[in-house]
Amino acid sequence: MAGMGSGKYTELGLFLRSRRERIRPADVGLPTGPRRRVPGLRRDEVAQLAGASVDYYNELERGAGSQPSEQMIAALARALRLTADERDYLYHLADRPVPAHGSAASHVHPGMLDLLTRLTSTPAQVITDLHVTLVQNPLAVALLGDHSGFRGPRASFVHRWFTDPAARRLYPEADHAAQSRAFVADLRAAAARRDSKDTEAASMISSLLAASEEFAALWADHDVAFRRNDRKRLNHPALGVIEVNCLNLFSEDGRQRLLWFTPAVGTDSADALDLLAVLGTQQIGSPTA
Repeated sequence: MAGMGSGKYTELGLFLRSRRERIRPADVGLPTGPRRRVPGLRRDEVAQLAGASVDYYNELERGAGSQPSEQMIAALARALRLTADERDYLYHLADRPVPAHGSAASHVHPGMLDLLTRLTSTPAQVITDLHVTLVQNPLAVALLGDHSGFRGPRASFVHRWFTDPAARRLYPEADHAAQSRAFVADLRAAAARRDSKDTEAASMISSLLAASEEFAALWADHDVAFRRNDRKRLNHPALGVIEVNCLNLFSEDGRQRLLWFTPAVGTDSADALDLLAVLGTQQIGSPTA
C-alpha cells in the first residue's frame, strides 16, 4: 500500500488515540480488570476488536507504516464505536473515499453494534436490507461462514444466492425453492421502502433479472414480505443440519437488521450450537470456499 504523508498520518494517529482513550472496556464487551494504567482501551484491545495485529495498530498511532485499507478503517470505526461523522472523518484522514451506503464497509448502527457485542452465547450478525453482511460475531462465523471478504455485488447474500451455486450449500436442497421465494419477496419489500431515487437496490434487481431466470420468474410474481422471524435449517460440515429460529431487529430506517439464531424447540440444535465455539470457523459460503 502507498505510504502516507507524515502530517496527515500523524493527525490520523492522534485521532485514533483520542477515540481509544474515551472508551471503557465494558462499552465494547471487554473485562475491566483491576490494573489498567491507561484511560480507555489499550492498543492491543483495539487491535483485537478490529482484527489487526498489535504491531500494525501501534504503527498507526505512532504515525508510521502504510496507508490503511478501506476495510481496516471500517473495522477501526466499529472497534472504536465512532459516530457516522467520526467515521467519515477517519476516512478523510486516511485519504480514502467514504464507502457507498450499503456496502460491506458501511457504518454499523451503534445500537445494533452494542447489542451484537453483548450477544456472546448465540450466533448473531448485522446485515443491510439488501443482505450485505456488515459484522458477525464468532459464533455466526462458525455457523454461517465468514462473509467479510465479499466485495461489490457479491457482498449481498441474495445476489450470491441467485448467481453462485456455492452459496446454496448453506441450506438443504429441499429448502432452496422456499428460500428463493422468501429472498425475492424480502428484496421487493426492501426496495419499496427506499427512496424512489435510490439506485443501489434498482441496480441489484436489474443485475439479477439479467443473470438469473429463477429470480426473474419469482420477481414477476410480485410477492412482497419482509423476513422477520424464520424457522430454518442450516447445513454445517461437521454438525450436519441444524434447525434454528432466525430473529430480526430492524433499525429505525429499515436499512440494517440485527439477526440472531436460537435453537428450534423440539430439536437437538441446542447441543449443536453449544459445539460451535469449539469447532470454530467453517467455510460454507465464504469467499475461499
